[in-house]
Amino acid sequence: MSRNYKFLNPEGLYFISFAAVGWLDVFTRNEYKDLFLDSLRFCQKEKGLEIHAWCIMSSHVHLVFRSIKGQKPELLIGDLKRFTSRAIVKAIGENPRESRKEFLLDFFRKEAAKSSNVTHYQFW
Repeated sequence: MSRNYKFLNPEGLYFISFAAVGWLDVFTRNEYKDLFLDSLRFCQKEKGLEIHAWCIMSSHVHLVFRSIKGQKPELLIGDLKRFTSRAIVKAIGENPRESRKEFLLDFFRKEAAKSSNVTHYQFW
């Protein structure tokens, strides 16, 4: 099954879900949820992401959205996921209170090694 999103109507309203690899409970910590929400706000303001609904679960995100500035939805979501994955992995590595730091980073590294297009960490 393809992992790529298929948006047939660039102006359409879409529901998508994306999970952390291994369905790891990353979003149990507020600082990681806040990073994701900051990214959503940025994409709303700067990239034309119109959000109709969202839900952050402990291991995944649901989003109902559309693109309003003419950007292809798949590129918009790709940017969102790419930025948030880097920011959250960095935050995990720098968080002195993260008791699961070594486990999470090791898991993300091992998942990246399975992918031909990811070099360091696979978050989504």
